Amino acid sequence: MRRITSPKQSVKTILVRPASGKKTRAIVQVGPLRIPAAIGRSGRTSRKREGDGATPIASMKVLSGFLRGDRLGQPKTALTLKRTRPSMLWCDAPGHPSYNRLVRAPFKPSHEEMQRKDELYDICLVLDWNVTLRRRNAGSAIFFHLIRPGYEPTAGCVAVSRPDMLRILPHMRRGTVVRVL
Repeated sequence: MRRITSPKQSVKTILVRPASGKKTRAIVQVGPLRIPAAIGRSGRTSRKREGDGATPIASMKVLSGFLRGDRLGQPKTALTLKRTRPSMLWCDAPGHPSYNRLVRAPFKPSHEEMQRKDELYDICLVLDWNVTLRRRNAGSAIFFHLIRPGYEPTAGCVAVSRPDMLRILPHMRRGTVVRVL
């Protein structure tokens, strides 16, 4: 693997290419750097639907991010990473007005906890899939986050190892595009 030459060098687009042999694996390309990743359990799709387990084939801007501050220090990045709290949830209930938005506990409709017991969202970047322009049932909580051991598939997100995420973050800004091919 090659390094990006300058710590201040940012990239405009991060490519996520399918890896050969397994539909749930990908290669994330950041400049000349190529790193292994996991994608959705159903592979990739151009027709993303809520709960389908697929990663959308799309160009998605990085909108914001979250950090599990009680587990990690602030990484080097120009992105603003909001520290998660136990009350932070992400609504994935298509019929709710807060669909695909951050909400606060207590919240009864379907949701994801942003401060998870596992480490997946210790660093979690929100991608602009169905966020800026929302459509009911078009998919929610498409994040760029940390990976499960063994590169297990995601529910539709893009996931990389913690060391690789820490190598990528210094080159990302709000608006960096994550392009899934």
